[in-house]
Amino acid sequence: MAQLPPGIRFITSFSRDQWYRAFIFSLTFLLYASFHLSRKPISIVKGELHKHCASQVELDSYKEYAAQIQPVKKPFNASQCGWEPFDKSNYKQLLGALDYSFLCAYAVGMYLSGLIGERLPIRYYLTGGMLASGLFTAMFGLGYFYNVHNLWFYIMAQIANGLVQTTGWPSVVTCIGNWFGKGRRGLIMGVWNSHTSVGNILGSLIAAYWVSTCWGLSFVVPGVIVALMGVVCFLFLIEHPKDVSCSCTPSSSSKTFLNGASRCRIQMPTLNAKENGKPQDAEMQHLLTDSENCTLATGEGRHGTSAISFLGALRIPGVVEFSLCLLFAKLVSYTFLFWLPLYITNVEHLDAKRAGDLSTLFDVGGIFGGILAGLISDRLEKRASTCGMMLLLAAPTLYMFSAVSKMGLEATVVMLLISGALVNGPYALITTAVSADLGTHKSLKGNARALSTVTAIIDGTGSVGAALGPLLAGLISPSGWNNVFYMLMVADACALLLLLRLIQKELQCHADHTLFKEH
Repeated sequence: MAQLPPGIRFITSFSRDQWYRAFIFSLTFLLYASFHLSRKPISIVKGELHKHCASQVELDSYKEYAAQIQPVKKPFNASQCGWEPFDKSNYKQLLGALDYSFLCAYAVGMYLSGLIGERLPIRYYLTGGMLASGLFTAMFGLGYFYNVHNLWFYIMAQIANGLVQTTGWPSVVTCIGNWFGKGRRGLIMGVWNSHTSVGNILGSLIAAYWVSTCWGLSFVVPGVIVALMGVVCFLFLIEHPKDVSCSCTPSSSSKTFLNGASRCRIQMPTLNAKENGKPQDAEMQHLLTDSENCTLATGEGRHGTSAISFLGALRIPGVVEFSLCLLFAKLVSYTFLFWLPLYITNVEHLDAKRAGDLSTLFDVGGIFGGILAGLISDRLEKRASTCGMMLLLAAPTLYMFSAVSKMGLEATVVMLLISGALVNGPYALITTAVSADLGTHKSLKGNARALSTVTAIIDGTGSVGAALGPLLAGLISPSGWNNVFYMLMVADACALLLLLRLIQKELQCHADHTLFKEH
């Protein structure tokens, strides 16, 4: 009998369940990367919407020349300071209003999205959101081709896009939570959450390719990509392992991640129901296995359990603290997302395309930061402490970035990578592993439909900070970029303070566990 080719041996070395999980991991990764791909163009195009004005003599000469020739295909803006209405001296406030309109709509819509999403099939809900997001993203770019100079047109496009994009995060987190249990959840979701940075990088490169020649395509092309991914979602997304007769997630080790939100429980692996003759209580059963992630979503668990209320989700220990912490962490992250290319343009005196390309290094650092945060939290079994450690390092790093970035391009590259890792690490951990942990908390008593609501509450609260950050940056930046960095450092400090109670509980739990082992 002939030996199987190496490729076939590799394929058959994995089980059917493993292939399905790898497929869902990759599919949800690409789906949400496309959402972030469509959010990035606005930050790249800002440098084109407002340009440094030429002198008045040059403007007068250009106007005389323009009056003598036929109109060209490229829309003409008489002021030559950019694209009207962003060519005025208050352009930073107007650009900040675009960011704020999107993010404010996203924050408000997120609270509703989780409640709606857990009552609808994920595949249909996510598909509809992606198709609508593609439409409104392209709509912003169509303003270029139809020579639209009405500020409200662009604001309404941002508001509509912000609302429909809220369908994304609760859907993909619920889906990935259904397919993967708690074993090594921090590392798995840290790798998976790099879709945020990958989407930002691709969005930056796509938008930067057309920004100087035809910035409308910087929005139309990402819009088409999101819509196409919506079709892919409809054709291929599988909400739960049981839908394709996959087995439950294998039980992991007896480790648990309390996030500082539950009372410390010393685990004794050899002490079980067989030894003491008593039935194992529900709480200990939850700590020793995560297979309920699969079984809860079948039969009564998926269809008979009533959806959790908004107030009921807030009562889950740790939800409020992590939500408020994410508010400030996301404030910092989204300020960089929307304003970093313009900052690089002003400080390094680069054109919009090169500034957009350089800004992707912040997201490259974010990929490593998210993976590192997940790996450390899995190893230490302390989510809150991991976030706190990275937040503590982030504040002085931001100060160094503001000082070092003025010394040259090489220093800016290094600080972009380091800042990206420390800023995005806590943000990535809270929105993925922590949200999934809290969404399957023992206090829910097996209600698998709560994960979407818990995820929406945490990310929705964080999105309030995401809306405030770019708005504050637009208001503060005219007084100097240093003041923007001071604002970001204060936000990091606030995020850390909100986690202190949970960090204290985690450390106390560790001390009690160490004391127990010694005795």
